[in-house]
Amino acid sequence: MTNWLPDLSRGSGPVYLRLADSIESAISSGALPAGSKLPPQRNLAYDIGVTIGTIGRAYALVHERGLVAGEVGRGTYVLNRSETPPGEQMDPLAISLGGTRFQDAPANKIRFDTTAAPDLGQGKIIAGILAEIGEQHLAEISSYSRSFPRNWFEAGRLWLARSGWTPEVENIVPTLGAHAAAISVIAAVSAPGDKIVFENLSYTQISRSARLLGRRTLTVDSDECGIIPDDFERLCQQQHPKLAFLMPTVHNPTLTIMPYERRVAIAAIARKHGVWLIEDDLYGGMADDDTPLLASIAPDRTFLVNGLSKSVAAGVRGGWVACPPHFAQRIKVTHRMVTGGLPFILAETCAQLVESGKAHEIRKESVRELSRRVRLAREQLAGFDFESHQHAPFLWLKLPEPWMSGTFKNAAYRDGVLVDDEDEFKTARSEKTYYRVRVGFSSPKTGQELITGLMILRRLLENGGSAYDGEI
Repeated sequence: MTNWLPDLSRGSGPVYLRLADSIESAISSGALPAGSKLPPQRNLAYDIGVTIGTIGRAYALVHERGLVAGEVGRGTYVLNRSETPPGEQMDPLAISLGGTRFQDAPANKIRFDTTAAPDLGQGKIIAGILAEIGEQHLAEISSYSRSFPRNWFEAGRLWLARSGWTPEVENIVPTLGAHAAAISVIAAVSAPGDKIVFENLSYTQISRSARLLGRRTLTVDSDECGIIPDDFERLCQQQHPKLAFLMPTVHNPTLTIMPYERRVAIAAIARKHGVWLIEDDLYGGMADDDTPLLASIAPDRTFLVNGLSKSVAAGVRGGWVACPPHFAQRIKVTHRMVTGGLPFILAETCAQLVESGKAHEIRKESVRELSRRVRLAREQLAGFDFESHQHAPFLWLKLPEPWMSGTFKNAAYRDGVLVDDEDEFKTARSEKTYYRVRVGFSSPKTGQELITGLMILRRLLENGGSAYDGEI
């Protein structure tokens, strides 16, 4: 075992990041040669005067960078990168954009790290629609989608309508899912170097994609009601952002529902400073919440995004965006340039699902199933602090002492469960710590699998880390 100690006097930012960078530097310089064992977390924490959780986060980060490997009971060892299979190596860009999730999730784990629509047998319905399309549209499915049938737009109008508001069909653009819709809007209304506002915690696949497109990200403070108007106004005055990405109804991961008065205030600030708004309503249609949409309060500058992934079927890649007047053509063209185009067979499938009423029926069934799972989760985790919503496929779990988010995630992984740590949702580097993980429960195939996973998490929470050796 090496006697190496890190030099944390260099660099800036959280201690765990400086420690991870120091380990990487020591590996590069040869101070930590291939095959050497990193100090046990408890020992290193004592030697440099930090918590075990801080060491755990640093070790997890260098593991994600492909620099070390760990075995329970043996420790964490520096890899010989020249002998590491190419598929297991990660380049810096992949590290910076990939988040904290496994790129290829192990098949033998209970997946609490996804919120895709639960499997209710809807695959048979979709297969039937696909078969009919195959018989009726042979020419269309074998070529590019050069023209969009009107029913694709009508389906979007039906799916996006909510809380007494319905978009105009001429403002609808069908897309390859909600993610593609949001990225198309960003690409269409901003340019490289422009700034985009995100909440401190958010769906970071969008913020990472925005950075990949050359946009700069700003973070706005939030409270229990959503983003704070005063801080949003400060950012608008000082930083002049082009766009803000928001999830007002059932925010991911905090489950916050922004009150009407707060939405009006945010819309007024955006209008005053010429800021466009993307309203992600993926969970809104499931929530049975009648708070008016931002798109109804500020239709002149709000792009409303929704899709089928969370409530119907993620695999059909169905989504739509309702645009401010006169923007639909720009978004449609940008979406084609960003994604390569909309496949006829997928767009027609999604349109038929919605117009036939089957998508709405599946969503109702999904909500009923998720409500049952929420009750199970609340029962199994009773006595612990968490946020939940009766129709949402995840909860936001507060960890008791001494757990850190990354360390808990690693312990859950060791015991067979995949969860998302808080870093997965941080849109920028931040020293703010929430001590939370997101637990999604739409993926388990059976109630017993769900209960088993929840019991594993409860046992970890009750043990307080005493049973986790914390190697990585």
